[in-house]
Amino acid sequence: MAKVSPLMILPPAIFLAVAGLFYAGMMRENPDSLPSELTGKPAPVVELTPLGDRPLLTDAAVRSDGVKLVNFWASWCAPCRVEHPQLMAMAEDGIPVHGINYKDESANALNFLAGLGDPYTLSGADRNGRNAIEWGVYGVPETFVVAGDGTVVLRFAGPITTAIMRDKILPAIAEAEALTN
Repeated sequence: MAKVSPLMILPPAIFLAVAGLFYAGMMRENPDSLPSELTGKPAPVVELTPLGDRPLLTDAAVRSDGVKLVNFWASWCAPCRVEHPQLMAMAEDGIPVHGINYKDESANALNFLAGLGDPYTLSGADRNGRNAIEWGVYGVPETFVVAGDGTVVLRFAGPITTAIMRDKILPAIAEAEALTN
């Protein structure tokens, strides 16, 4: 009988290990969701610079005044343009939407808002991306539903569509309102 070398077993073993990891990833409950350590915890501190002459989003505003959305966005972000009509609709419905402009030039950001409309009640610029790191942002757009006491109820990564608004954002707003009352 031929002797089996350990080197002959290694490639199939590596293949099976990698295949097992892929299988486990595909069997996750919701493969589209990205985990957030912030859900159910206080929102990170917000320290922004002004975006033009827009009212500045402060840390105190994140932790008070009822339910709000905190939206990380940029003028160079194509998906941000896709979600913009949904943000405008929420703002028109009286939902406070606060914007954090991520690693963008002020002039470009202000032109974006001038051309598409400005849904943001308060806003600020995160020029170096430090706030995004603290909030665990993977990329823009990302939106957080925050209760009146500053507790993060939901983190949604990606553009908000009509279906996402109906299935995720509005239920999270209702949950945040229950926490706030």
